[in-house]
Amino acid sequence: MGRVHRLALLSISATVAVGLVGCSSSPEESDSGAQTSGTSTESVVVYSGRDEDLVDPLISRIGGNIEVDYSGNTNAQAAKILEEGDASPADVFYGQDAGALGALDEAGALAPLPQDILELVPEQYRGADGTWVATSARARVLAYNSDIVTASDLPAGIDGLLDPRWRGQIGHAPTNASFQAFVTALRVQRGEDGARQWLDGFLANEPVAFEGNGPLMTAVNDGQVATGLTNHYYWYPFKAENGDAAPIELHYFAPGDPGALVNVAGAGVLATSTNQEAAQDFVRELLSAESQAYFADETAEYPVIDGVTSSYDLPPLADLGASDIDLGQLASLEQTQALLTEVGMI
Repeated sequence: MGRVHRLALLSISATVAVGLVGCSSSPEESDSGAQTSGTSTESVVVYSGRDEDLVDPLISRIGGNIEVDYSGNTNAQAAKILEEGDASPADVFYGQDAGALGALDEAGALAPLPQDILELVPEQYRGADGTWVATSARARVLAYNSDIVTASDLPAGIDGLLDPRWRGQIGHAPTNASFQAFVTALRVQRGEDGARQWLDGFLANEPVAFEGNGPLMTAVNDGQVATGLTNHYYWYPFKAENGDAAPIELHYFAPGDPGALVNVAGAGVLATSTNQEAAQDFVRELLSAESQAYFADETAEYPVIDGVTSSYDLPPLADLGASDIDLGQLASLEQTQALLTEVGMI
């Protein structure tokens, strides 16, 4: 598939997501503009699809001559890199989703990383051809309001969400890159027809769409909806802020279910960068013990290097029974967005 077609499909959700105010308030989407840490022509230019409020404290801690463009969510930033082509000023792409990283890799936009960087991260959390690495991981979950439903009421897998008992009681964030990665995993596991069938059934159950995972969490907690498909790390800070009395809880889907996806945020160096060494150093810093501890303790994400633990009581990744998906297979983002458009979800 050509670069122009890929860009157009990436931009389906990018255009929608950047235009939504709620996405800017989500930990994973922002349209806050560029922040400049240095003016030298040798500065490292980072296109970040991660929210400025989330990662700017970390990048400031890393220090150095770094310019960060926060002008869109992960899909928008990936689309911009493809649109700019060889003229892109970006040195590093830093996104929330393996699918966007894989799409850039398939387009030939990323350069191979040095072996010392790759060896820091387990094989399943890096690109097969060594062009990107995970910087943190997160699990897909079902948040639920314990005042409305009990844990025993909840389905073991996503097919249970098609039961009419959940009509109008499931929240989702269809323009969010993490939701779209889940749909991509569903396509990989069940094929196009199987994924379309599930999406049609899901939409027939009248789920409630939100502009980001932050508003979704609030809606579940307030009882606007009984449940919501989201990522685990939204719950921990929310619960800490709102106290144990907050009725929102987490439910993990059964091992192997498409809803049990473990996805990653990650980074890669642009093949067109004229500042390769400094860009690689920035990626190394994202994998330092200090940076990994930041994600573990400040955002409740899973660290991806050995020896770093979280102050939050996170269940071990090995215990989650994640769906058996090669993260490189999540690169078919454009087909996912086309399918979501076809069924009327975006």
